[in-house]
Amino acid sequence: MSTINVQTPEGSLGGKYANMMQVTHTPEEFVLDFMSAFPPAGELVSRLIVSPRHMKRIVRALQNNIAQYEQVHGLIQEASEPKLLK
Repeated sequence: MSTINVQTPEGSLGGKYANMMQVTHTPEEFVLDFMSAFPPAGELVSRLIVSPRHMKRIVRALQNNIAQYEQVHGLIQEASEPKLLK
């Protein structure tokens, strides 16, 4: 595997908070919209567009990391679906 030098834009290491995500897809791509929702308003934090093949690798990486986390810190209790104000 070759090395890739990845540049980090100024201010991006702090990250962005998202407490909501929406996934849509077409035959060619998955679209992941990460949002920060605090009723009565919300904001799109980031949008990722990836190929189906890459999405499968992302899901596997997330599953592996959750398993590793739970081995060290215990079972993660899944949160119930948020109830947003209308």
